[in-house]
Amino acid sequence: MSKARHNTSGAPSTRILRVGENVRHAIAMILARGDVQDPLLEKASITVSEARISPDLRNATIFVMPLGGDPSGETVKALNKHSAFIRGAMSRVVHMKYMPSLRFILDESFDEASHIDALLRDPKVARDLEHDEDEAQE
Repeated sequence: MSKARHNTSGAPSTRILRVGENVRHAIAMILARGDVQDPLLEKASITVSEARISPDLRNATIFVMPLGGDPSGETVKALNKHSAFIRGAMSRVVHMKYMPSLRFILDESFDEASHIDALLRDPKVARDLEHDEDEAQE
């Protein structure tokens, strides 16, 4: 394996991060243009938050969040149903030796961030944080 794909820390290399960002931009553009012919996807506003590419560049996990959420999971199902079409449309925009297979999943990081924010705003936690700041200043 080449050094360009792996580093010693196990984190993705700069090349893989760059490819992921290109894939994310291409998919966001395809969805924004409404190229996918699906009634559910045509009326949905979808945020593509991240594209994680496998080290061999053959698989990509795409994290998406529809505006207003996707409690039933129908938007993600529709995206996975049309993943082959999106992959083909992406091949016209992103030039790679192998176009990765796409798997769409719901991005739950927004919910986790809201939960952490709610925890930090809790009066008990806010009181403890103020107490720690007072001790640090002394």
